[in-house]
Amino acid sequence: MQTSAVTDLAHTHARPVHWLATATAMAGVVALAGIIQPGPAGATAAPPTPRPAPDAATAHYPLQCGGAPSTIAQKATGDLDGDGNPETVAVVHCEAGSGTPPSGIYVLTHGKGAGAPAARVVATLVEPAQQKNVTGFAIRDGVVRATLLGYSSPDVPSCCPDQSEQVTWRWRGGTFVRTAQDEARAV
Repeated sequence: MQTSAVTDLAHTHARPVHWLATATAMAGVVALAGIIQPGPAGATAAPPTPRPAPDAATAHYPLQCGGAPSTIAQKATGDLDGDGNPETVAVVHCEAGSGTPPSGIYVLTHGKGAGAPAARVVATLVEPAQQKNVTGFAIRDGVVRATLLGYSSPDVPSCCPDQSEQVTWRWRGGTFVRTAQDEARAV
């Protein structure tokens, strides 16, 4: 007598209900795949790379130094107008053999056109004629900050300013708006 190695198991026989359950599950998977789809393929442009900040050493400053050279005492960079490209702000004064020459504060951007300097002055925040010296100079969050040292009278020696004022400049409406942090006070 021969016995078959395959036994008659109840779960190996497909019934119509099994086929119906399988078809329903497959229809659900296909429907879900139709709903959950990736977005359309396409190339996305990378954001433009900001230009480097203008080089303060390449600018021509509107200083009257009587033939003496000018010196860039301090400089800082930051995006002041919100265009994504940094500007440079430079504190510049004439070189002097002694004393403390007054400073100018200048905002620089890139030069325009062939043969133009790499950096050009687009705004003057402090004129040297105002007889101010600059300390505490920085750019933070698009705002230029400085401490301006000055003189209460022409009798005060240029080595020893006796007034101090905290000021900021912020780009608004196409111009730099100056705000004094506190009134000028004696040092």
